[in-house]
Amino acid sequence: MEKENATLLTEFVLTELTQQQEWKITLFLAFLVIYLITIVGNLGLITLIWIDPHLHISMYLFLGNLAFVNTWLSSTVTPNMLVNFLTKCQMISLSACMVQFFSFAISVTTECFLLAAMAYDRYVAICKPLLYPVIMTNALCIRLLVLSFVGGFLHAIIHEALFFKLTFCNSNIIHHFYCDIMPLLKISCTNPSINYLMVFVFAGSIEVFTIVTVLVSYTLVLFTILKTKSVKGIRKAFSTCGAHLLSVSLYYGPALYMYVLPRSPQSDDQDMMDSLFYTVIIPALNPIIYCFRNKKVIDSLTKTLEKIV
Repeated sequence: MEKENATLLTEFVLTELTQQQEWKITLFLAFLVIYLITIVGNLGLITLIWIDPHLHISMYLFLGNLAFVNTWLSSTVTPNMLVNFLTKCQMISLSACMVQFFSFAISVTTECFLLAAMAYDRYVAICKPLLYPVIMTNALCIRLLVLSFVGGFLHAIIHEALFFKLTFCNSNIIHHFYCDIMPLLKISCTNPSINYLMVFVFAGSIEVFTIVTVLVSYTLVLFTILKTKSVKGIRKAFSTCGAHLLSVSLYYGPALYMYVLPRSPQSDDQDMMDSLFYTVIIPALNPIIYCFRNKKVIDSLTKTLEKIV
């Protein structure tokens, strides 16, 4: 009987960011603008890197793929959220929920690996400048990119496979604005202990590994910069690495809080705010952070616009 009841719940209700009707149109317009900035900014950055031969080096290859993943992540979450602002029924089917979570898991995991690869690239460029062309070859860059996407795919597959074992019979209300694993586990009528354990083990390990890679890389970069006597070299290094460090800090803070640190049962609203930050806001900020702090990108953009005009 329990199994029969569990199969009846094939649709879920997503919780809105606000229940106040007067705020919905304002929030819709605000997030629509943010989404358009995300799409234009990231796809514009990808196009710029693609058409400018001077940007065909490892640093910008990683940056272009990061822009692609940011577009992917935002497009997984934001359009559905925008639709929900305008409709009275925020229903989503179980199959659509699983697809959304799978896409979300791939993109967020791939971004973690890309940020680590970018940190390693900056370490080699600043700490071993003479060996940089030898170490960071196109072949190595391609391998790191492939491993990042494969790692994201495999991590998503693990949680998606465990997702199939869950049944939902008590509640179909997901206290979140998209299908994420933690809110779904809270309403499962199947014991989700193994799912929680796998989230902690795999998501925690990936975040710790990539964060340690970033911290070690930039610690070595910092020591190398401090040994440099050239003020111009120091400014250039800090300008290049500062953008990446800012992006990493903004991304990992909410992600760690969501998936690794212990949570209280009354943390649903805080979870939504954290998720909103790294799924909607950060993808819009990244092109701005990287472009305005990178002279090469600004020069390339200026030349491209001059040709168009």
